Amino acid sequence: MATRTPHPPLDPTRHAATFAPADPPRAGTVVFWPHEDGPDTITVLDADGAAHTHPAVRLPVTDAIRVLSRARRVPDAHPAAAFWGAATVLALQLVARGRMLPGLSAADHDAWRAGPLDAADVERVRALADAMPGAARAIPTDGGTLLPAATPLVRAFLDAVADTMPRTAAGPHAGDGAFAAPAVRKLPALRPWSDRVAAGHDRGVRISLRLESNDVERAPFVAVVQAHSLADPTTVVDADTLWTGTDARFGEGARPDVLIALRRAARIWPALEPLLTASVPDRVVVADDDLGTLLGAPTARLAAAGVEVHWPRDLVRDLTARAVIGAHDHAPRDLRAFLGGDTPLGFDWQLALGDATLTAAELDALAESHRPVVRLRDRWVLVDPALMAKARNRSIKPLTPIEALTGALTGGIEVGGKRIEVGTSAWLDELRARIADPDGGGEPIGAPAALAATLRDYQLRGLRWLDRMTSLGLGGCLADDMGLGKTITLIALHLHRAADPEDPAGAAPTLVVCPASLLGNWEREITRFAPGTPVRRFHGGARSLDDLTTGFVLTTYGTMRLDAARLAAVPWGLVVADEAQHVKNHTSATAKALRRIPARARIALTGTPVENRLTELWAILDWTTPGLLGTASTFRRRWTKPVEADRDGPTAERLARLVAPFLLRRRKSDPGIAPELPAKTETDQPVALTREQVGLYEAAVREAMAELDAAGSDMARRGRIVKLLTGLKQICNHPAQYLKEPEPRLAGRSGKLELLDELLDTILAEDGSVLVFTQYVAMARLLRTHLTARGIGNQLLHGGTSVARRDALVTRFQEGRVPVFLLSLKAAGTGLNLTRADHVVHYDRWWNPAVEEQATDRAYRIGQTRPVQVHRFIAEGTIEDRIAEMLRDKRALADSVLAHGETALTELSDTELADLVQLRSAR
Repeated sequence: MATRTPHPPLDPTRHAATFAPADPPRAGTVVFWPHEDGPDTITVLDADGAAHTHPAVRLPVTDAIRVLSRARRVPDAHPAAAFWGAATVLALQLVARGRMLPGLSAADHDAWRAGPLDAADVERVRALADAMPGAARAIPTDGGTLLPAATPLVRAFLDAVADTMPRTAAGPHAGDGAFAAPAVRKLPALRPWSDRVAAGHDRGVRISLRLESNDVERAPFVAVVQAHSLADPTTVVDADTLWTGTDARFGEGARPDVLIALRRAARIWPALEPLLTASVPDRVVVADDDLGTLLGAPTARLAAAGVEVHWPRDLVRDLTARAVIGAHDHAPRDLRAFLGGDTPLGFDWQLALGDATLTAAELDALAESHRPVVRLRDRWVLVDPALMAKARNRSIKPLTPIEALTGALTGGIEVGGKRIEVGTSAWLDELRARIADPDGGGEPIGAPAALAATLRDYQLRGLRWLDRMTSLGLGGCLADDMGLGKTITLIALHLHRAADPEDPAGAAPTLVVCPASLLGNWEREITRFAPGTPVRRFHGGARSLDDLTTGFVLTTYGTMRLDAARLAAVPWGLVVADEAQHVKNHTSATAKALRRIPARARIALTGTPVENRLTELWAILDWTTPGLLGTASTFRRRWTKPVEADRDGPTAERLARLVAPFLLRRRKSDPGIAPELPAKTETDQPVALTREQVGLYEAAVREAMAELDAAGSDMARRGRIVKLLTGLKQICNHPAQYLKEPEPRLAGRSGKLELLDELLDTILAEDGSVLVFTQYVAMARLLRTHLTARGIGNQLLHGGTSVARRDALVTRFQEGRVPVFLLSLKAAGTGLNLTRADHVVHYDRWWNPAVEEQATDRAYRIGQTRPVQVHRFIAEGTIEDRIAEMLRDKRALADSVLAHGETALTELSDTELADLVQLRSAR
């Protein structure tokens, strides 16, 4: 094998490049200049015609392709090098598309050239040649003083690249070695053939098909073959003109080119095969079956092969179909009964010709026809096979009222696992507008006369929204921030319904299901704002529903689960689920029991409609408005995966449009919602670990990582990770909590406890009150022991506290008889009104910000008159520090923590986990 001569390094940013053609084309070279180490020279002409000689490097085209390809990608490449880099890309693209033809060079060498070029290729060559910089063709011609023309030089380069490709047996004379042998040969005997078949680079021909009306009922069209000149795309003649006389604009090779193109096209669309044996391949009658196939994939495949199909101008192609809901149904008189029932709505395909909808008779005629072209309204109409199928099967499976409403709100319905765009009838459009209108439309209602309070503007809007939804028999979720008055808004709704003279059943009783801690709050609020309205607790051993006709019944989720059958026997006007996140798991016994209780309308109250996953939103809304979001599995497939996993923006927008009318969400930070609320300041308080905490932390990490190596299963590994995370957070709180010491010494061992002492000294000196939240009851008890020993008044509320005791603790704190309220986060994070507090301390972090915000809202809510300061304790350099940083930066892992809490961290690799829990130096 011959050894390739090495060449000096070439830098496309420093060297110009030009192409020197040769015969055969593969012998052409690319010259790079100036190059101080170049073994060759080049003479360059300047603008005045003076010649200058420079050292240069000359490379065969095969070697130059690599350098020029790199020049194409270098931003600051020399313009001449960049130009030939662009020419290289064009040449390689032509080769990749198979645009290579055999022929003879001017000196009779067997050579491959680039071609045939279609109109787009010719235009690209011209545009490239027009952009050629002078340095890209700065070579003398046999010592002369004329620069070569740009276009022929580019074409010569394209041919040179094609000729350098590995030779194949594709040439017509490959049997004797021509066009296939590695070595170039001189073959003057092939000159007549070469001149006849390959009349030149710019004389190529492509074909197209023009369909014309045939005025024959059974075969209304013929396909006429047209020849297009590649040299001049505006030159077009019918094939019969090309065969009956030579057009000067086409060379002698035009007919063979047409036949070759027809042979290719016939492989795609067999209807053209009769032309291959015709004396004049000018036109062919198109049968119905052939026309039908042309409507499918062949048209696109013909276009890809360079054969366009031109349809007659008078052929109508704008026959369209859309699915319409309720087109033939009348608006129901009783919307509430209709939306709450299961009366099916028609769902039909509606076909239109332009803007005109086809009549039933025309649809029937279309359905009976089995032809791809039909006569409609005195015109030939092209019918897509899919549209024909819809004309035959116009009716789709009927929809339930809620399914129809879903389609109206999102503009689409899922049919057979696929989403299709839909239209709606006029009365459905009106219903959609009525539901989607945030102000409810019509005459706005005011606060009920029996309400002993003045509603704020946003609460009045909430009342109108609730009234609109419940009057239609629909449910909804009032998802205002904690402290914005969801309870009083719901009381106002009950009073408004009870006073409605047009709805005798509006006075039916309202069932409120809530956590045990909120029973007292509901009873106090009803007694205060709706005096005279009956209210009873269905809780404890002496619960009764006797003589119940109106008013409120209050029960807990636990009692409701145990006594669902008795509650289901009452004709409730409203069923209200307060803190509805308690039934976010639709498979739980509590959620199933709640679904068994019928009502004319259902309302969910929660400040966090989505704590972790979208399926929680489904669970709430599927209870308030069954069927709105489909089944749980359908919701996961259609909405959860695209939105949560794939971050599909358009799908998320459609889901937002669908749920918006059924979920009213206002935040304290929204303009005009709660302007009377004082300021809230949130501060992350870094805390250094004591020496004892550092030793325990590092030992726990070291031992846990060693145990993970020995974990025998994924389940065991996850369990050890959760154990590690819990242990590290307990160490950050206090060593006594982690070590479970029965009679611990507390002072001087925890940075957090020292900071809490400092804060309390300042807060109590200013006559302040403080809520201290921790997720660990054991830690809360340690804090109570410590504060009591210091003589600081305090009290503790946790999950084991009875309802009566909870109410007493709340009253005692609100009356200012105790300044420090220690609270278990899960037990006291919702439902309590503790506006006496002007400071909130999160002693340890809950890794879901929504839960922390709910806890803070025990103090920062309507009724608070003083600024609220929130203090979040964070142990420096620990896992708490890293989690806080991720929550601030919104990085990918933070998103998973926000979504799934500690569970997500169990899926980390050992390396990722070690990096997360490693104790680092405080910044």
